[in-house]
Amino acid sequence: MSDAPPKTTPRPARAARPAPGARKTTSKSGRSRAREFALQALYQHLVGGNAAEAIDSFTRDLSGFHKADAAHYSALLHGSITTAADLDALISPLLDRKLADISPIEHAVMWIGAYEFQHCNDVPWRVVINECIELAKEFGGTDGHKYVNGVLSGLAPQLRAAEVAADSAAGHIRSKNAAVAPAPSAEA
Repeated sequence: MSDAPPKTTPRPARAARPAPGARKTTSKSGRSRAREFALQALYQHLVGGNAAEAIDSFTRDLSGFHKADAAHYSALLHGSITTAADLDALISPLLDRKLADISPIEHAVMWIGAYEFQHCNDVPWRVVINECIELAKEFGGTDGHKYVNGVLSGLAPQLRAAEVAADSAAGHIRSKNAAVAPAPSAEA
């Protein structure tokens, strides 16, 4: 027997795991990235009151913007800011509190959802809701995504009536007041 300490082999370092529900950066579509940048820009507008042009210029210089769908980002940012009063009028009746009491992140996410419902008919309504839920999970408060889901699920039948009715008739949704089933994975 020897007095030498036993040989141990070092364990390989474990790779960091993403947070539950977080998507890999590489798997995000250009439109998903556009929504993320639009959310950040709308947050600047809601919190700082900055002008859309200044926010737009700043955001386009951020790392990773080149991977985003610039046209979709521009439509979301400028469209949401220009139609903010109309979007708020659509959202407010579905809230259980004053709009001023809503987190600026959830507020901006709901703007994005309402805007896409109205102006991006090539994006299925369930994808709009799912993308907004993912934004709220990633950037919002602990249960903010549930609130966003409830509000947008109430808004969808108003703004995408035919599409929601077709999904309902096909058995893809549970009821008008139930949480929406997960959206298809295909990004529009």
